[in-house]
Amino acid sequence: MSGHSKWATTKHKKAAIDAKRGKLFARLTKNIEVAARTGGGDPAGNPTLYDAIQKAKKASVPADNIDRAVKRGSGVEAGGADYETIMYEGYAPGGVAVLVECLTDNKNRAASDVRTAFTRNGGNLADPGSVAYLFTRRGVIVVPKGDGLAEDDVLAAVLDAGAEEVNDLGESFEVLSAATDIVDVRTALQEAGLDYDSAEAQFVPSMEVDVDVEGAKKVFRLVDTLEDSDDVQNVYSNVNASDEVLAAIDAED
Repeated sequence: MSGHSKWATTKHKKAAIDAKRGKLFARLTKNIEVAARTGGGDPAGNPTLYDAIQKAKKASVPADNIDRAVKRGSGVEAGGADYETIMYEGYAPGGVAVLVECLTDNKNRAASDVRTAFTRNGGNLADPGSVAYLFTRRGVIVVPKGDGLAEDDVLAAVLDAGAEEVNDLGESFEVLSAATDIVDVRTALQEAGLDYDSAEAQFVPSMEVDVDVEGAKKVFRLVDTLEDSDDVQNVYSNVNASDEVLAAIDAED
């Protein structure tokens, strides 16, 4: 089991109910707005928008917020910002590689926030390309467990659609595919009557760095600080925290 994936899934679950709920809503609606601007406001003809809306609904973003984001992005309603995607690369303490994906209308502000987060948490920014090669852009679909759903059931539903592997994350299954196959895999799950929590392209590490409790806490602290920035959309790392390490951290909270 990937410690990175399990931790990321746990973080996502907690983010929907903790004090950062407002920031989570803002990130999800920003995704919707950008998807609508890029591919049009009709989810039926814009798979990226469809998945962004589904993810927002799963996180309980109000329907009015979703509707307004679509309208702003598609130009039906005024007020949309001119966002651009910027990737930053760096290292957390312990040599853990970190990719920071920003979606911002102010490059200087985003760069300052990211640089400060690394500096104050024992990490350092790296030159472009020095970290990115450790990650591959892949389709990632999270399928919740329930009703006796087994890993073989998920695999059978998605294998012919281009899925490459299915991982058991404890409370859910993670389906990985090429980024270009994510719509086909997601559609196969729907046709099989299987629900999913999210479907999106992510940067998945090709190799991971094992950490102990103190090392994990340092990495998580950096990630939390980065995610506090309104410009930071996603943070990816190749940290691998074992079940024992995660349990120890949970016990301290």
